[in-house]
Amino acid sequence: MTSFPALPPDARVLGVGIDVVAVERFAASLVRTPALRERLFTAGEQVTSTGAPRRAASLAARFAVKEAVAKALGVPAGMDWHHCSVVSSGNGAPSLVTVDTVQAAAVAAGITRWQISMSHDAGIAAAVVVALGQGPGL
Repeated sequence: MTSFPALPPDARVLGVGIDVVAVERFAASLVRTPALRERLFTAGEQVTSTGAPRRAASLAARFAVKEAVAKALGVPAGMDWHHCSVVSSGNGAPSLVTVDTVQAAAVAAGITRWQISMSHDAGIAAAVVVALGQGPGL
């Protein structure tokens, strides 16, 4: 049996976003436009915990998270792709770090916590983002 961390009693879902990315098409975009990698991802997102360059499927999943965050927030004005990033814990579990416009939009909506899930298989990367909090919502 799996146990999940309990939410505070007054917490609620304030936003949900989902996105899918075709890995091969995304990889081709990275090859065709080398600057795209720098524009979409922070330096930390571009490499694994060992410092090796991240594979296209892994980057595509991280991009899907960013798109899902934008959808969960309603695409805040001035959002830059670096304003949210995916970091991995010591056990590999992903979590979301927000700054600048994404953080400001989250605070305004009362978002205090993010749950993210991402995966890639059979040429598709997918992500789901759930914004949790106690505020007014979006």
